[in-house]
Amino acid sequence: MKKLYIVGLGPGGGRDLTGRAREALEASDVIVGYTVYVDLVRAEYGHKELLSTPMKKEQERCEMALALADEGKTVAMVCSGDPGVYGMAGLCYELSPRWPQVELEVVPGITAACGGATVLGAPLMHDFCLVSLSDLMTPWEKIEARLAAAGQADFVLCLYNPSSKKRKDYLQKACDILLQYRGPKTPCGYVSQIGRDGESYTLLTLEELRQAEVDMFTTVFVGNSQTKVIGGRLVTPRGYLQR
Repeated sequence: MKKLYIVGLGPGGGRDLTGRAREALEASDVIVGYTVYVDLVRAEYGHKELLSTPMKKEQERCEMALALADEGKTVAMVCSGDPGVYGMAGLCYELSPRWPQVELEVVPGITAACGGATVLGAPLMHDFCLVSLSDLMTPWEKIEARLAAAGQADFVLCLYNPSSKKRKDYLQKACDILLQYRGPKTPCGYVSQIGRDGESYTLLTLEELRQAEVDMFTTVFVGNSQTKVIGGRLVTPRGYLQR
């Protein structure tokens, strides 16, 4: 059988690897991925054939994995978090018609939204949405429109890729949009290095978040009109006590 697993490693250093993901990795002859993610499994799976490509080589990486599977090898494409959330699952499916004999199986993982939320408390208990502030794949104008729509609809927001060397003011821009729809004292939080050594979190208001310095290893959470801080943790009530 020609098989490609697309495996989510969870956030950070692999402590949240699921049993199903571990089974897929153990069943594979070859493990393919972004260099940083392959290094996360190297200690445990160094006896496998490990192949990696650098950042911005996503298409080449997926083509490599599909071609190896087509040769008869069982292959695992590893992704941080969940492979279907800003991961490689979609691209593998887009390319797969070129290798029609290869069976694809997506193995879910814990995405940063879920991993970070547990560190902060329970901010995602009600309707929420994920928005990446990276405009590498999505025009900034579309990101602005999505932020405005989420702000107007009172969604809790989880922001991926909030800042980088080339996008230092993108989080500030996002906060400016959201401040049009919710108050400056809206509870917010961010988590850095989720699941890694040095994991830390910060609770702050939306107006304070506007001035915060974060990086690509930080996930940001913006509360809605019901979100509150309880016992030093960020919580969005679902409404059970109000029924």
